[in-house]
Amino acid sequence: MARVVVDVMLKPEILDPQGQAVQRALPRLGFESIADVRQGKRFELEVAGPVDEAALARIHEMAETFLANTVIEDFVVKVEEPK
Repeated sequence: MARVVVDVMLKPEILDPQGQAVQRALPRLGFESIADVRQGKRFELEVAGPVDEAALARIHEMAETFLANTVIEDFVVKVEEPK
């Protein structure tokens, strides 16, 4: 089985209140010198069968129509090597 990862992040021009809340909390917890925090989503998909161009195209379509809101989010699809 292969694993495909879809990382979804807010587009840079979209405000990220969760990321800002984390950024403000870090110094209080002793973590200094973090200039910015952006919070996103990670989907790990276990794919039965080969991850060929057709499978990646279907996963890209899935990400575009279901996993990400493409009006405000960008996404990246990548195949993860087995560990």
